[in-house]
This record gives sequence, structure tokens and C-alpha cells, in this order.
Amino acid sequence: MTDSVLTKTEGGVGYITLNRSEALHALNFDMCETILAALRVWAQDPAVQMVMIDHADGTRGFCAGGDIAMLRESGLSDGTEARAFFAEEYRMNAAIKSFPKPYLAIMDGVTMGGGVGLSVHGSHRVATERTLFAMPETGIGLFPDVGGGWFLPRLRGELGTWLALTGERLKGADVAAARVATHFLPSELIPNLKAQIAEADFSAGAAEMLGEILSLLTHSVPAGSFEPHMDTIDSCFAGDCAEAMVAALEANGSEWAVKQAETIRTKSPETVKVALRQVREGGECETFEENMRMEYRIGWRKVQSPDFIEGVRAVIIDKDHAPKWKPDTLEGVSDAHVAQYFELLGDDELSFD
Repeated sequence: MTDSVLTKTEGGVGYITLNRSEALHALNFDMCETILAALRVWAQDPAVQMVMIDHADGTRGFCAGGDIAMLRESGLSDGTEARAFFAEEYRMNAAIKSFPKPYLAIMDGVTMGGGVGLSVHGSHRVATERTLFAMPETGIGLFPDVGGGWFLPRLRGELGTWLALTGERLKGADVAAARVATHFLPSELIPNLKAQIAEADFSAGAAEMLGEILSLLTHSVPAGSFEPHMDTIDSCFAGDCAEAMVAALEANGSEWAVKQAETIRTKSPETVKVALRQVREGGECETFEENMRMEYRIGWRKVQSPDFIEGVRAVIIDKDHAPKWKPDTLEGVSDAHVAQYFELLGDDELSFD
């Protein structure tokens, strides 16, 4: 158990409150273990009709991701601690995805990496004007995990491919416009939402009751700010070749497209190609668990990769934001090199027991 995440049940609701404010509620092993244990109990408990996850009142963010510094430190040694974290986190993601009752995530604030995994697989996901969503992993040499291989290719068109490769941020209502969130409401109404949930009787039909509460509070979602660029996204981010995508963006010539190409060129070339294959293979997976086994294979190896070690140094530790990627171009990363990340792990394959 850990004070970094608090769990309780009250009035038919299982509450999960992230409480690690000094790290923007970034996940560690103990937090994942606590959440997973609660979900497994509540899934079978008839007294719990729905689950709500949020962050402690008066603190910033929803969840900024995972404990990246720990992952790097582990990667510099034998990787054991990092792999244990990935295994527990991915089991938690799977438990959220398969949870048999309504699961409401209040994504009020920074929602990146591991925070996306805590929210996007749930049945009900509320964004506010303060929500800041991103899967920024290509910028630190990791990859868009926590189920990114599953949900990103299932967004509209090539929206997920664009988000995976560029690490682009979505803000506020755009998070709902992209269908990363299911509902949007002003943050000032969050206390009202929580109060109505606390007072409601979910025993007669939790999904219907929660839907009714949300429908009365949430606002209509305007067209996303990315909407004018969807044709470019769908055409330039199609296919399986990252070099061709960058070339298509540059050939497009618009200011927006050229900026996307420039952004991709700043990311780890190895990770861009790994993420692209991950999204393509994830889109073909028949079950969420199949996707998470694939991601575990990547994570098992990626945590000890030179680009991850260097990326975290540049962005998190030294903060010079000048990583030296190896190779330093997309053309320098072969398909055979990428394929090594996807090879089976034998006895080390991820289990969901």
C-alpha cells in the first residue's frame, strides 16, 4: 500500500485518488499495484457499481506519466525494476480496459503517458479546459506505451499516427474532439459532478445514471483545432514508412505540414520507427491483451536502449534538450533493427495473472 494513491468505497462508488503531487502524480510501482488490487476486488464486489479516478483536491495535474527517472536508473543497470514496473502498469491498464462497470476518469490537468493509460481505456472520460493530453515518448527515446498501440490507431483516420510520431499536445476541448475523452466540461463544474456522483443511487443501472449526470453537466464539443489539417494528416501519415511520411509533409509545403516534419526530425529516429510499427501492429491486434504483450516486448528492451538513456538525460535530468540520437536519422534505422524490439520474450512474456 502507498499514500501516493488513495482508494475507498462509499455509496456504491469505488474512489481512486492520485496523491503524489510533488511529481504531478506520476506513477510508480506501488501506485500501479494499489490501483490494480482495488480494481480486481471491485470488479467482483456487487456493492461497488462504478469507479471514479481523479487527483487530490488542490493539486496540479491529473497524471504526468510514469517514473521516468527510475526507469532510466534501472535501464542503466539490469532493467529488472523497470520491467517489473511495466508488467504491473500494463496489467493495470488491462484491468481498466476490461473493467465490467462504469469507470470514470476526470482528466483535469496534465494527462500524459501513464496518465493516459489510467484514463483512456475507461468507459467514461471527462476533459476540462485544463486538460493537456500527449503521448510525448518519441522525444525521450521511449515509445507510446500503456496501450497506445491499441487506442491510437482506433482514433479517426491517421490522427493517432500523427500524435504518436510527433508527440503533439491536445488541449481542452480538443481532447474530446479527438475522442480521447468522451465528455467535456469546465473545471469549475467538477465539484458539482463529484457531488452528484456521491449523492446518486447507482444500484438500478450505473451506466445509465452516470450518463444522465454527465449529459446534464457537460458542454457541446466544438470542432477540434486539428480539424483543418485532417486531410493532410490522413494523407501524409498513411503507410508504413516514416521517411515517406516526412517527405510527404515537406512536399505538402504548408506551414503546418513543414512544422510537423521538423518536429519528427527532432525525435529519436529509432523510436519514431518503433512507434510507427507499434501503432500499425496494434491496429491489427484482436485483443487488448495481445497489444499489451507486444508493448511489453518493446518496453523490456527499450528501457536499456541508448536513445532512452540519452533522451531522459537531455529532457529530464540535464534539461539541455539536446539529445544525441544514435542513429541520428530515420534513414539510419533499419527495419531489422526495429524488428528486434518486437521479438518474443519466451518465458518472460507478459502474463495477466
